[in-house]
Amino acid sequence: MALHLLVLIVIKLISTEIRDRILVNIENGLSDRKVAAIVDVSQSTVQNIRRKHRPNVSTQNTGRSAKLSAQNKRFLVRSLTSGELDTAVQANKRLKTDLNVFVSDDTVRRALVEVGLEASVKVSKPLLSKKNIAERLAFAKRHEFWTMADWERVVWSDETKINRFNSDGRSWCWVRDIDGQERRTVKQTVKHGGGSLMIWGCMSSHGPGFMCKLDGTMVKETYKSILEDELMSTIDYYGMDPAKVIFQQDNDPKHTATIVREWLANQEFELLTWPAQSPDLSPIEHLWAWMKIRLNQYERAPSGMIELWERIQDVWNGFGAEECRKLIRSMPDRIDAVLKSGGLWTDY
Repeated sequence: MALHLLVLIVIKLISTEIRDRILVNIENGLSDRKVAAIVDVSQSTVQNIRRKHRPNVSTQNTGRSAKLSAQNKRFLVRSLTSGELDTAVQANKRLKTDLNVFVSDDTVRRALVEVGLEASVKVSKPLLSKKNIAERLAFAKRHEFWTMADWERVVWSDETKINRFNSDGRSWCWVRDIDGQERRTVKQTVKHGGGSLMIWGCMSSHGPGFMCKLDGTMVKETYKSILEDELMSTIDYYGMDPAKVIFQQDNDPKHTATIVREWLANQEFELLTWPAQSPDLSPIEHLWAWMKIRLNQYERAPSGMIELWERIQDVWNGFGAEECRKLIRSMPDRIDAVLKSGGLWTDY
């Protein structure tokens, strides 16, 4: 009785014209959701009117028959979610060859969206061999119970390339008219980034370490000199006890050359055994990313390589201990992510 009264109240608030439009669409077999969207009323209003005036009219499809059957769509979903295929174009070709179904690529894309899939850009990750995966997993297991005090003993090192025009990433800006182009809405680029600098740097829980630019290709002799100068200067500058320091480097061939290994073996500090293809485990990678973001915030590109180097030094020296510690504090989560992925890629 109460529900019936509520229905009457709702119907009285709707004009006869709107009610008639709702009834016409109901009689045409449209769903309550579609009728509500067409007439611009709530779905509950349509449901109430259907119960009151057209309780025996069922929803039916009065449009064109679907180009892809439910079975076809399930075939598409299986093909893509299993990893067997990657794109809608590939899936459409498989429809033609396996099921003799001929539709456009756009039809396949719409069908995939309807079932809840969406296109996604593949994230670039290092190629991982079975050996790489096993080493990453073993590394994570060895360091699963390291404390923050353990991780804060590590001095992290790496090299990176910085383009003069910062063409290595996306740039964003807020605009009113996305079709208009003006200086601030355009990221100006030149071939090869207008020149670039290769940088070696290190960081610790005390803050960023000494950094240097590399003139030409870095060879094993150059790298050994960097360790003797920039690395040891960093340890000395922060008053770190070399006997308590753990040094991290990746597995670049020049890092593992005989003269480098011999020099490292004669140092007081410990060398962290590092798994190959594991930039996601190194927090200094994020410090490089932060630096490039800040370099990209200058209003104009550097006039030359000298000015680029000056900016790099200013940004690098602007980082503090807290920013470095924040990155290092992510190590337990990075280790956990590798364990959960079974040694595969992580989101870091």
